[in-house]
Amino acid sequence: MPLSDHEQRVLEQMEQALYAEDPRLASQLQRSASTGAAAGLDRRRLALGVLVALAGLALVVVGVMSSMIWVGALGFLAMVMGGAWAASPARSGSGRSGSARQGTLGVVGKDGTVRKPSSGARKGSRSGGFMQRMEQQWDRRREQGP
Repeated sequence: MPLSDHEQRVLEQMEQALYAEDPRLASQLQRSASTGAAAGLDRRRLALGVLVALAGLALVVVGVMSSMIWVGALGFLAMVMGGAWAASPARSGSGRSGSARQGTLGVVGKDGTVRKPSSGARKGSRSGGFMQRMEQQWDRRREQGP
């Protein structure tokens, strides 16, 4: 189902806001979309992790058959570590820098413009509890109308 003209404009504005807010993230998303990479998973890492997990499963079976609990525990540990390693994304050479900014992209208004929330609004929304924030969002939606 194709997007309407209004939805296309809102999507383009959201993309522009993403590039303005965090260009590194935007370029990384664009690169992974163009190459077809699956969320940073490396095939070699995945295959090696699965092999370690299968070897761990074999150790569990051997430990149960030979009544050596420590071999089974070691096999279980290998299974968990192999699965976790296979499921974790590959790290880039640069790693994470401490200067990366975190924050929201902005709010899309009724006219389709994207605006950044003020720092006071962000701090105020986190000061209350979860239910209080949900009530505030509900009240804002009711005030805006359908």
